Amino acid sequence: MAENTLIEKILALRDKYLSLQNQLSDPSVTSDMKKFVQLSKDYKELEPIVQAGLDYKKQVDELSEAKNILANEKDEDLRNMAKEELAEIEPKLPEMEEQIKILLLPADPDDSKNAIVEIRGGTGGDEAAIFAGDLFRMYSKFAENRGWKLEVNDENPGTAGGFKSIVFKLSSSTDGVYGVMKYESGVHRVQRVPQTETQGRIQTSAASVAVFPEAGEFDVDLKWDDIRLDLFCSSGPGGQGVNTTYSAVRLTHIPTGLVVQCQEERSQIKNKERAFEELRSRLYNLEHQKYLDEIGAKRKTMVSTGDRSAKIRTYNYPQGRVTDHRINWSMYNLPCFMDGDIQECIDHLTIAENAERLKAAGE
Repeated sequence: MAENTLIEKILALRDKYLSLQNQLSDPSVTSDMKKFVQLSKDYKELEPIVQAGLDYKKQVDELSEAKNILANEKDEDLRNMAKEELAEIEPKLPEMEEQIKILLLPADPDDSKNAIVEIRGGTGGDEAAIFAGDLFRMYSKFAENRGWKLEVNDENPGTAGGFKSIVFKLSSSTDGVYGVMKYESGVHRVQRVPQTETQGRIQTSAASVAVFPEAGEFDVDLKWDDIRLDLFCSSGPGGQGVNTTYSAVRLTHIPTGLVVQCQEERSQIKNKERAFEELRSRLYNLEHQKYLDEIGAKRKTMVSTGDRSAKIRTYNYPQGRVTDHRINWSMYNLPCFMDGDIQECIDHLTIAENAERLKAAGE
């Protein structure tokens, strides 16, 4: 992308940014909540691109001015200052250009959303359920480190510990949670001596992780007329109200057959609200998956294809190693990784995906 073309794009985006700013102060827009929400989202997404672009344009202008001084100015002090400025600015521009090109790539429209995460024990029986519990703890620690809120919607404990399945929501008022967590979708394998193994033999077990964006109020038109509501007694922790109060909620979406349930709150009303949010998100995910499949068909090497049957990562306890197979990245500090220190891996995945997207954009 030539320098002038890049600046033209930046100026066009700045004009769009200022136009959105004016629209958001228009009373006719503020009275239309759906339109206001969409414009606010567009405005927020443009902000970092415009800021980075204007910083880049400022550096380009200052570089041009320094070159002009060297070409026309006789004063030696001014020439020396211009040379210093050239030496400072020129090395920075390629990196700034690369960053802007990445920012200009079309973003996944759902990256800014909160995330619903579902972990299920796979092959391996009790050990798979224990591993699913380990993964839940890992994500809990990661969420805590990032200042995210974690809310469990439903859980099915394993007989020897961990979970046969657990569904939870990760949310933040500042971070795009789904944009970070989407790389975790897939099959996670563990190689270790199970707690249930008496002969000391290493076993390979697996758990699947599904991450999907939480649907907003205006993303899906979900009506209660299309839902069957069932109430039952909670089977989880909760004191003397468990098994005596019909606080647990199961919602079935009649047109699609999708079923969700929530029993983590003592209040039936709260369980109903949270189950409704999850159902809306699962319906939205049906459409979102089509989007992921379309991208995956175009770019077979894409890091986050959304293919939840793909084996993405192996946790090898005897070697203290975790390996992400999509980018052939390994870390030899498995205890630290399982304690929630997964950001480095996610950063490498993000870089790899951006490199693929830049390459695809240039083809």
